[in-house]
Amino acid sequence: MPAITTKAIVLSALKYSDTSLIVRCFTEEAGLKSYIVKGVLKSKKGGIKVAYFQPLTQLTIVANHSNKSTLHTLKEVQIVNPYKTIYKDIIKQSVVLFLSEVLSNSIQEEEQNISFYNYLETAFIWLDVNDTVANFHLLFLLNLTKYLGFYPDISDVNGNSFNLLDGSFSQNITTKNTITGNQFHQFKKLLGINFDAIEKVSFGKNERQLVLQIIIQYFQLHLDGFRKPKSLQILETVFS
Repeated sequence: MPAITTKAIVLSALKYSDTSLIVRCFTEEAGLKSYIVKGVLKSKKGGIKVAYFQPLTQLTIVANHSNKSTLHTLKEVQIVNPYKTIYKDIIKQSVVLFLSEVLSNSIQEEEQNISFYNYLETAFIWLDVNDTVANFHLLFLLNLTKYLGFYPDISDVNGNSFNLLDGSFSQNITTKNTITGNQFHQFKKLLGINFDAIEKVSFGKNERQLVLQIIIQYFQLHLDGFRKPKSLQILETVFS
């Protein structure tokens, strides 16, 4: 099979044997792919470096995609859109660790989805170049649901409750998975805005945690097997 050249975003990198990594990427051309990178943990000059596989790094890769295996191989790797602040800033590092874990739990599709890829690429560049990022992960996750297939139905957005299970607004309905009152008010602040408007949204520390818990519950209700991220506690500590 001929080699494919594509942009790719690193979701995770797991150590495999003493010298190798298994790297999961969301690629522009072929959706979710896993690669075995042999010998990358040995110290050597030149070639593919372990630093290329930090969470959410944006790459251009040349890869061989096998029809016979779910593990593919990389021939060439280059960083594209290198981040200037993300890996130096403890808050951004924590956000990236958390979001890479969420994406690893959420993305299943092995199909090309260029609009989804473009969303991720644009969002992480925005995170890198902006300073006011305390609410970034909230809006990122909510807008992510557009690409995962369960963005809130805003046709009745004037309702005063939101059903997390069916993703719709309604009037005065309280069920197990419905949010009302302050929960509803805080959640609704995120609807219909872009990243440039996020700094105008005011959340206190407790409100931010409340909204994040609601969004995680929303993911759990709509994605089979979605696990509460292990890095959630780190994120909550950073923003406390």
